[in-house]
Amino acid sequence: MTLIVEAKQRLGAFSLDAAFTSERGVTALFGRSGSGKTSMIRIIAGLARPDEGRVVLDGEPLTETATGIFVPKHRRRFGYVFQEARLFPHLSIRANLSYGRWFAARPAHGESFDHIVDLLGIETLLERSPAKLSGGEKQRVAIGRALLSSPRLLLMDEPLAALDDARKAEILPYLQRLRDETDIPIVYVSHSIAEVARLANQVVVMRDGKVEATGPAIDILSRPSAASERREAGALLEGTVESFDALHRLSTIALKSCQLHIPGAALAPGKSVRIRIPSRDVMLATARPEGLSALNILEARIEAMSSTEDGTVEIRLDCGGDIILSRITTLSCERLDLRPGRAVFAVIKTVALEA
Repeated sequence: MTLIVEAKQRLGAFSLDAAFTSERGVTALFGRSGSGKTSMIRIIAGLARPDEGRVVLDGEPLTETATGIFVPKHRRRFGYVFQEARLFPHLSIRANLSYGRWFAARPAHGESFDHIVDLLGIETLLERSPAKLSGGEKQRVAIGRALLSSPRLLLMDEPLAALDDARKAEILPYLQRLRDETDIPIVYVSHSIAEVARLANQVVVMRDGKVEATGPAIDILSRPSAASERREAGALLEGTVESFDALHRLSTIALKSCQLHIPGAALAPGKSVRIRIPSRDVMLATARPEGLSALNILEARIEAMSSTEDGTVEIRLDCGGDIILSRITTLSCERLDLRPGRAVFAVIKTVALEA
């Protein structure tokens, strides 16, 4: 699947002038509120026409202002999940899900229904009414309804924005399963770096109506500039689960040349995982520290340093091929005599990590 989007649109004082190309997997439109993400996804869906531009899916033009092509939204065969679930309150969950099958290009088989119900963990909800569901449960049903329409492309516009942290934590594993176990390409809009780090294969960073950067999630989200707020800055790593210590609830993750210990739920050995390491949770030492509670102490070399106006220093570290970021005070940097090329030890709080 190849999606090409080019759009120029004037919306009052706001000007959208952006373009990107995405392949299979999850492409995240990422940026602050007001950056143009929702305007772009509405143009992709056919809910809005750009002043100039085109939307092309696998060579088929769906919008092309130069030739006057504009395929109506109901003929694009796209699934759309909004911030709110928008379920029919008078229908059961089973009936809400079945409604999506009316829009399928071909009859949906029972296996498809059962597979999606299992995928999203909603089998116990089928006979309930929407009023009896939590926010996270409603969103899972909304996703299931969209999937049962057999979409060529799934558009998700801030689907977790209306949920509290507990509900977000509940639904994110299901979105990961959706990414890994279906062939449906997804365009995912979010301003949350934590969500994008967990889900996206490709990231399109938007700012003030323009595309600021685009590329693999690992590369884009490890840039200090990717974070909308300094406290969100960090690095994204990929690794493989080596083992799980059931007694201490710790998974050991193999990186390129070192290991990390991650607390929490059991992870199956051999599973590929992503780990986001916030720069604020990485301390530095010039000698290997002893007598610490931190389990993750990595040998590193300073690649680059940059000072900020708030009295801190952003430090890029090479840990045997894996790049992580650290943010420390200028005073600490001076006391340790840190400089590019110097060998250091990166100390990472174990409880700050999750996969």
